[in-house]
Amino acid sequence: MMTNLKIWGRNIEPNTLLQAERSARSPVVDGHVALMPDAHVGIGATVGSVIPTKNAIIPAAVGVDIGCGMIAVETDLSASDLPDDLQPLVSRFGRSVPAGVGRGRNPSSRGHLDRAIRRRATAWMSDHPHDLGDLGARALVQLGTLGSGNHFLEVCLDERDVVWVVLHSGSRGVGNRLADRHIKLAKAQEQGLEDPDLAYFLDGTAEFGEYIADMLWAQSYALENRELMMEAALGDLFEVVGQGREKRRINCHHNFAAVEEHQGRELWITRKGAIRAARGDYGVIPGSMGTCSYVVEGLGAADSYTSASHGAGRRMSRGQARRELTQESLVEMMEGKAWNQNAKALLDEHPMAYKDIDEVMEDQRDLVRIVHTLRQVANYKGA
Repeated sequence: MMTNLKIWGRNIEPNTLLQAERSARSPVVDGHVALMPDAHVGIGATVGSVIPTKNAIIPAAVGVDIGCGMIAVETDLSASDLPDDLQPLVSRFGRSVPAGVGRGRNPSSRGHLDRAIRRRATAWMSDHPHDLGDLGARALVQLGTLGSGNHFLEVCLDERDVVWVVLHSGSRGVGNRLADRHIKLAKAQEQGLEDPDLAYFLDGTAEFGEYIADMLWAQSYALENRELMMEAALGDLFEVVGQGREKRRINCHHNFAAVEEHQGRELWITRKGAIRAARGDYGVIPGSMGTCSYVVEGLGAADSYTSASHGAGRRMSRGQARRELTQESLVEMMEGKAWNQNAKALLDEHPMAYKDIDEVMEDQRDLVRIVHTLRQVANYKGA
């Protein structure tokens, strides 16, 4: 029997629905759970779900990449300003925006860009003091780095042939470690839940306060992480082209929680793989390697808790993608674009491992308005 769930999307898998129903039955959920059209199975809570809780928070619903999200910059450049071969630009991104599992910046690098980013990262850490214990050094060295998996940096053209730079990343290793600690503490409470990963902290407890403090700090860290990488990427682009300036910037989370008022109630709204789409909010909804992304404006739909999808959403697990898809087909789908050209390492990010982004956008026409459609011409992927 269907529980308190409201669904956007025509092709939500049965196991995804079952998981979302378990979330909706949580004793701390206050209202319905909103399921976005890109929803797929996650750990505990469904990726692509919006979960309202009263006087409580579910750490695994926020997830392990606290503050993960998108940043996009519209430039004053057009397609005609770009060089015919963008592969050298992708190579530059590889040097100025470090990527990979556990990768940080080289603290001994003497490059002007590295020195500038280290200065800004150090200043940010000083301005945002937080007790990180043994994670402090990692937080500093990874501020301004991309990570791995589905994190990426792209150069795109919109429907006017205007150049955009788009980036996806989060709170890196420090956010992951902080989240993991709190999830384990929550599960240790043995609350008798259908899924122990839905363990929660209650407002007023020390555990709740400590988690909220870490989560809010990690969300701020993720925002700054994207800002630093965008500065590096724009520097590379403008130097290669020989000109250019920024016209507009959008920086938004899609793994986060915040206190908001909905239907006259003050709630914690956790968006696990969803962006805030209040009326007038601007956001970025990416597709996958080889497909389009979208700059959108929120329509403020109340039933979604003013939310929308965070991307295309996976239709294959990473393991399934590696078993069933081929390197040759990935190379074929990336034809005409500059990219890492490492099909073996990026096979689990194959466009066919993701849902159809155009179908996802059609299914949420009541949640967002498409402002710009971005087609990628260069893709630098975390591997």
